[in-house]
Amino acid sequence: MTNPQSSAWSPLRNRIFFVLWMATLFSNIGTWMNDVGAGWLMTNLSPDPVMIATIQAMTTLPVFLLALPAGAIADIFDKRKLLIFVNIMMFFAAALLAVLVYFNVVSIGWLLLITFILGSGAAFLGPAWQAIVPGIVAPHELKAGIALNSMGINISRAIGPALAGVLISQVGLYLPFMLNALSFIAIIVAVWWWKGDKHKENTLPAESVVAAMISGLRYARYSPALIKTIIRAAAFFVFASAYWAMLPLVARVSLQGDATLYGILTTSIGIGAVAGAFSLSALRARFSTGMLVTAGTAGTVIVLVIFAVTTSKYPAIAGSIIAGFSWLITLSTLMVSAQTALPDWVRARGLALYLTVFSGSMALGSLIWGQIASHTSITIALLAAAAGIIVVWLCVLKVKIDHDNINLSPSEHLTMPEELPFYSEEDKKPVMVCIQYKVDAEHQAQFFALMEQLKRIRLRDGGYSRGLFSVPGTQDEFMETFMVSSPTEHHRQHKRATVDDRRIDSQLNAIIRSKTVVHYLSYSADTEKQK
Repeated sequence: MTNPQSSAWSPLRNRIFFVLWMATLFSNIGTWMNDVGAGWLMTNLSPDPVMIATIQAMTTLPVFLLALPAGAIADIFDKRKLLIFVNIMMFFAAALLAVLVYFNVVSIGWLLLITFILGSGAAFLGPAWQAIVPGIVAPHELKAGIALNSMGINISRAIGPALAGVLISQVGLYLPFMLNALSFIAIIVAVWWWKGDKHKENTLPAESVVAAMISGLRYARYSPALIKTIIRAAAFFVFASAYWAMLPLVARVSLQGDATLYGILTTSIGIGAVAGAFSLSALRARFSTGMLVTAGTAGTVIVLVIFAVTTSKYPAIAGSIIAGFSWLITLSTLMVSAQTALPDWVRARGLALYLTVFSGSMALGSLIWGQIASHTSITIALLAAAAGIIVVWLCVLKVKIDHDNINLSPSEHLTMPEELPFYSEEDKKPVMVCIQYKVDAEHQAQFFALMEQLKRIRLRDGGYSRGLFSVPGTQDEFMETFMVSSPTEHHRQHKRATVDDRRIDSQLNAIIRSKTVVHYLSYSADTEKQK
């Protein structure tokens, strides 16, 4: 019997995961049909490379603009209701585009607007979808679940473009858009059937959207693992976006092809991605996260060069397969890296930030390579992207993202003090926390090292103005102070503690002689009245 811990397919035994995975597969097929149709429609409306690249940008730019507030909303509110509402909105937008194309009244403005609306929907869906995976699958199946999500996206990439190419050439340009609209129904039905996550009862009031966004950004700032992942993602996607943005022009201009050839190239990318998904489990067992990203980057360089110089469809098809394989390996590896760098309470916001960087890099890259191609040529734009990705890869080579050993599960080892038993969201008075330590001289070097780690944790989970002081007249007494915005936020801070945080606390407690904690509530005239 296969060990479920090592099985790449074990999440599919989970009925909920399987149903949602199948629904997203059908929906993503529709999305890829829509993308191929939109790209080809734009070549009919305007063959300008800038406009072709703008279609790519309109897909990704909304994610860049909206992913962070979307992630905050996904962490605060019911993910199930959010998914249903957004998919209904996307259904109507896609249906409108299908009608406009069917009656041949679509314009560049309408195409860009509806593409932007669909991209906005994707901005809200992305963080929510990714955030629910850890709640559906077992912890040891998380990587397999993320890989299967990537595989589903790329199976749809293999089917959707090919189907779109056939439908456009044999039936009409309107049909891919209509089928995309209908595909959203599969998602709506599946999510309606799913009863949602079983959350622990939360006695704390929900954060506001703005406060949740701030806490998400604060967490990212003080999370080295997430920052490193984001840096490596930006370094890759800005340049990898070149072949996505230029692919319609490579098919039509460089290869003198039609919609069918474009569909074949995008299908070949999907085939390569599926092959990458099947290989991913074995590759992870043999190679580190950093090595996989490096391999994906090298493959992308090869692809960019092939697309730049080829005038034959067969090398282009081979390059497309390599592109899909490299894309899947890199994208899935970076997504796993981002997931493992985030605890549950901030997962959607952290993933939203990652998706913001991903989409912003894709949108920025698409516009850059479109402009270069417009003023020079497709070949120069693709070669410039290949040269750029090599230079940037060399610059970020020392940014390591191998952090699979961290444990961000809730520890619940911290308890609130008796002097702060009551709280309300309206109580905005800041809290000052003072902790006095007594540490023998032989342990002080280790103490200071641990306090540096603790500083990052305090600031990451909600503290500010943190400081460490020596007590005058003593050699072994030190005072740590930090502020928290309210008693409620201090309660949240305690609930955010992780297993890794508990390990640091245990190491600290092992070397100190004593620890005294005192809390001070900000004084005001209202404080006196409340007494």
